[in-house]
Parts: sequence; C-alpha cells; structure tokens
Amino acid sequence: MQQDPNITHNILILWKYLGRKRRNQFLLLALLMLVSVFTEVITIGAVIPFLGVLTEPEHLFTLAWIQPVIQSLGIETANELLLPLTLAFICIAALASGIRIVLLWYNAWLTAAMGIQLQRDIYSMALNKPYEFHVAHNSSDLISLTTQKVGAAINAGIMQILSLLTALVMSLAIISTLMYINPFVALSAFLIWGGGYILIARLVRARVRRNSTLIRENQPQAVKCMQEGLGGIRDVILDNSQKVFSQGYAETMQKIQHAGMQNSFLSMLPKNLLEVLGITLIALLAYTMQENSSQNALPLLGAFALGAQRLLPGLQQIYFSWSNINGNHAVLAEVAPWLAVAHNSEARIQAPSIPLLDFREQIELQGVSFCYAGSDKEVLSNIHLTIPKGSRIGFIGETGSGKSTLLDIIMGLLIPTGGQLRVDGRKIDSSTMKAWQRNIAHVSQAIFLSDGSMLENIAFGVPVKDINEKKVEQAARQAQIHEFIETLPHGYKTLIGERGVRLSGGQRQRIGIARALYKQANVLVLDEATSALDDGTEKAVMKSIENLDDSLTVLMIAHRLSTLTGCDTVVALSQGEILRTGSYTVMIQQPQPLQVQDSVC
Repeated sequence: MQQDPNITHNILILWKYLGRKRRNQFLLLALLMLVSVFTEVITIGAVIPFLGVLTEPEHLFTLAWIQPVIQSLGIETANELLLPLTLAFICIAALASGIRIVLLWYNAWLTAAMGIQLQRDIYSMALNKPYEFHVAHNSSDLISLTTQKVGAAINAGIMQILSLLTALVMSLAIISTLMYINPFVALSAFLIWGGGYILIARLVRARVRRNSTLIRENQPQAVKCMQEGLGGIRDVILDNSQKVFSQGYAETMQKIQHAGMQNSFLSMLPKNLLEVLGITLIALLAYTMQENSSQNALPLLGAFALGAQRLLPGLQQIYFSWSNINGNHAVLAEVAPWLAVAHNSEARIQAPSIPLLDFREQIELQGVSFCYAGSDKEVLSNIHLTIPKGSRIGFIGETGSGKSTLLDIIMGLLIPTGGQLRVDGRKIDSSTMKAWQRNIAHVSQAIFLSDGSMLENIAFGVPVKDINEKKVEQAARQAQIHEFIETLPHGYKTLIGERGVRLSGGQRQRIGIARALYKQANVLVLDEATSALDDGTEKAVMKSIENLDDSLTVLMIAHRLSTLTGCDTVVALSQGEILRTGSYTVMIQQPQPLQVQDSVC
C-alpha cells in the first residue's frame, strides 16, 4: 500500500505541531495499544489449555509447565483442574476486555482534546491574519476548515496512523502465535486474507483519492450556501427564492454525502468479502484435522477460530486506517500549512498585552499607494495628507475613488504597497501596527451585532464580567440611543437577536457609534456611519460627535456633503487620487459639484 510522500510530510507537520505534552499522551496511547495486543495474544494462547481440560483433562497432567500450578494448588485429579482453568481463562478475557475499554476511553478523550486544541489554534490564527487576507478569502473556507476539516485531519494524521500500527503489530503477533501452533495453516491464512486486502486496496485507491478531493472542495461551498441563504433571509423571503438556495445546498451536500458513502463502502467492503474465506478455511481445517488425526482437534480448532476472529478485524483495521488516511489526505494537506507556522507549543502562547502607541501630534501619509495582491491596478496613488491630532476630517468621492481603502490604511488594516504611514514621525509597520490600532475606534456602514444583550454589543469584545456599565450608558447617551434602550423590557440586558434583526437600521448604526465611543479611543473613524439615520437623528449624533473632547481625532466618510459641516477639512478623492481639499464652505462653492452620492469603495 504505497503512500503519497506529501501525506508523510503533512503528518510530520501535524506531529511537530502537537508539542511535547501532547506527543507524550499519544505515546501513552500507543503503549496502551501494545498492551492490548499482548493481552489478545495471551487470550488466544489460553484457549488451548482451557478447551483441553474440557476434552482431555488427563493430557494436561503430562505437560511440564503446568506441574508447578498443580502442586501449589494441591490438585490430585484432572477434573479438579476444570474450575481453576475456567476462572483463569475468564480473568484473562476480562483483563483483555478491560484494557480495550480503557483504550477506547483514552482514545476518545485524546481525540476530543486534540480537536479542541487544533480548532482553537486555527481559529485564533485566522483571527490574527492580516485584514487583506480576509478580504481575499471567503469566510466559508475558514468556517469549513475549523468546523469540519480539523476532525478529518486529526483522524487521518494521528489516530488512524496509531490504529494502523497497532493493528499491524496485533496481526503479526496473532500470525506468530498461529505459526507456532501450525505454520502451514497460519501462513495460508495470512496470504489469503492479507493478499486479498492488498489487492482490493490497489483497486480502490484512485477512487478513494478522487472522493477525498471532491469532499474537500465542496465542504466550503455547503457552508457558503447556508451563510448566504440565512444571511439574506429577508430578501430570500421577499423574492420567494428559498428553492434556489435549498437546491444549491442539496446538490452540494449530495456530492459530499455520495463521495463519503463510497469511501465508507469501500473501506468496509473487504471485510465482508474475506469473512467467507475465513469460514471456509476453518471448515477445511476442521475437516482435514479430523480426517488425519486421531487426537481431539477441538483445542486446536478453538485456538484457530479465536485467532481468526482477532486476525480478520486486525487486517480490516489496517485496511480501514489506510483507506481513511488516503481518503482524507486532501483535507490534511489543507490543514497542514496552518500548522506549519505553529509547530511547537511556544508559538501558540498568547501574545503579551500590547502597549498603546502615544499619539500626540499628527498622522501623515507620505506618497501612499496601494493595490491588492494579484492586481496591478492601483486603488490609491501617491497620496500625501497630514491629519493633525484633534481635527475633524471628512472624505467624499464617487464609488471606487478609494475612500474606504484610504481609511483602512490609516487604521493599519492594510499595508501601503508604496509610501509610508507615519504617526508623530514614527513609521507604522508590522512592529507598531497593533500598538497604533489601540488608538482607533471604527464604525462601519454595516454594523455587526452579536446575538447578545445591548450591554454586550456596546462593549463588544469585552468579557461580561469586565464591562463598565456606567461607561456603556455614557456612550449610549452620546450616540443618542440611551432613551430607546430604556424603553426595552430589560433595558441594557435586553437581547437584540442574531445580527440585530429586531432593530431598525438607524438603531443598529447608533449602537455601532456607541460601541466606538465606549472604547474611548484617540481616533474615531466613521465609514458612512450615519447613512442609515434620518436627518434629525443624524444631526443629533453629529452634534454629539462635535461636542466630544477636542483631543479626539475624527475621520469620516459621508455620502452627503451636508454631513461634513462640522469638519475642519474635507478631502475629495477621485480614481485613487486626492482631487482637492478644503473646508466645507470652500467645497460647496466649487464650480464643479462633487459626485458624492455613492459611498462604497
């Protein structure tokens, strides 16, 4: 059974990732498996004397190795051996069963612990990826990776390897025991069953690999179908398009389930085909021994029957593990690169608390340009801009002018492909990015709300026990949402529903603004944060923002120039360049009106 060299490489990556403590736990699991193998062999060996005492008890008195037992127990007749040997055989069988139960529990526990560790670390690594990574990747891929593919990777990369090795050792031990009893029959059994498994494995290998790739490719698509259907449920209901989404999901799941069914069928097929060969072999053995031996063949047949009962599942486990490793190799190949960057426990230790970068004077963009990975088109080109601390800066421009991208660079979400972002003369790069971002609070056009309380959503990302309720109320008052919250049945502890479905667009926006104000940052970024508000509420919110501390720097994108009346400077962008800058009064007096109705960059 040949293995893809990439499988070995990916398994080694997974093994290195585990860390010393987890690897020791897997070594303990392997040791338990070997003990289980030993007890199984002892059980098979005990069958012969046990059945022998039932059929020919006098023969046992001629065996030299049992004489010390007879003498120590004071046994005088052969029939007196029946009870001690029966009890001994029961104890051996019970011991073997007990070890198998312990092994089963430890295996399940270790699999669960490994799954928790792997899912946690991959999710954490995904959250810590740069913003540009998330822009370029579909969230369905990450969800599928952490919720579905991790389990398959653990199964293929560690558990099935251990199961394969254990089954291999057990099978060799059983064959050796049977060889000692009767070499010809044991060797024949191994060649027939082992050869059958190897032949079937070679025939089905390509199909198993194709199914593995198909499952890996369609799992993210299934998640995507669910996300889009449930995420846009309002439009789905209005457009009566439920059938489109359910059919798309059904077709994707049909591919996954069909491929999984084939792999499951192919993994169990040899057992059912080769069981009949085992029964045939034992029947022929019984016939041959009875014809050619004057001795009672029952003890020997019992040993072979028990050996066959253990050997066939062992060979099946070898084949099943091999099938699972190959069937999940595509998934393991997808998980392995994530683990390559965290191959030891030290790499997964949570980073220390990030210091706050002191912002005292100004933000500078010096010749900043930007284009997304895989594209030659510049979204921003040669941007020069100085933003003094405490200023109010507004950004306007048509769709695609680069407004949101510019603010993403200022917030450190995107790294300029040309030029520099500087704060108080200090370059913002990978070493200072996190510290700079602690100064920033952001309110987007589409506010994300969790299925929690008002309190939790305003203090988003803060453990409930650490939330300062007075600060929450203060932020809510500034965002003009406090009075509404007070009318709710449970006030700030009222649940708002998944994605804020129980709130109006304006209410969601004001919660987003309150969330930003709760952070008490030095820089407040409003990316069309008031676009969903009515004129009266927008004016009240903007008035509250204008009345905030003079040291707070406010950067805002607006689709109405009138929203920017309180700004010190308005920056007009067009096709990735600064078209002109000036005060609100200067902008409305320009002879050529600005196209500011669209807002998405």
